[in-house]
Amino acid sequence: MLTLNPLKNSSWRAALALLLAASVASAAAVAQESSQKGFGSDWQSWKADNSVSDVASLQRGARDFLNYCNACHSLKYIRYSRIGEDLKIPSSLVQQFLVPPDKKATDYIVSSMPQEEAVNWFGKDPPDLSLIVEQLGTDYIYQYLTTFYVDPSRPTGTNNLALATTAMPDVVSQLEGLKRAVFKTVDMNGTKEQVFDHFEPVVPGSLTREQYDDFARDIVNFLDYASEPVQVHRHSLGVWVVLFLLVFTWLAWMLKKEYWKDVH
Repeated sequence: MLTLNPLKNSSWRAALALLLAASVASAAAVAQESSQKGFGSDWQSWKADNSVSDVASLQRGARDFLNYCNACHSLKYIRYSRIGEDLKIPSSLVQQFLVPPDKKATDYIVSSMPQEEAVNWFGKDPPDLSLIVEQLGTDYIYQYLTTFYVDPSRPTGTNNLALATTAMPDVVSQLEGLKRAVFKTVDMNGTKEQVFDHFEPVVPGSLTREQYDDFARDIVNFLDYASEPVQVHRHSLGVWVVLFLLVFTWLAWMLKKEYWKDVH
């Protein structure tokens, strides 16, 4: 028969109590951190904070868009080869990792999903995302990607705060995990309304909160680039144009002084 030394057993219980206390404190800290970084009620103030000059982010965004989004959504104004050229990806890698087997690098990025099937599955044809950032803005796209929540009443089992009753399933739930939206009842001019309060994690994903935020921002960044691939060049060119105008203005002012110096 196994016997336990009372002293050692007491120490073991004390150690276990300390371990449980540390776990509770750690969970509370994680919950507080999650609330501060995106699980709070102020989701409409979340910012994408992306930068189209960040080439590494654009490369990751291109990879993730083609892996997770392109099955349903197109970028019909962008070619695979243009992505490789702008994002400094060697053509061999573009052909190997970005271009589907039945496509060429010079093809436009279009979805392989038949329109009729898409309408049958989702009730509508998934939109082309070439100009989605120009239409809705980067912050909205980021908020959309980060506010999916479990909703058994929906056909896909999920819903979205940024776009209620969205037809799009939560295709990145494996990465982000599943979370529940908690609502509270508030009095709005004598009318009781349900208002979003916070998210509660249900099932963890393969990425941490910070990693998923980076994932979402990379996709937003890539869509921002796709909406206007020349914007980085345009911004850099704008600096030289402004400098030229300043120098030209100075020269014009000096010329004016020279012409009018003898006029009293």
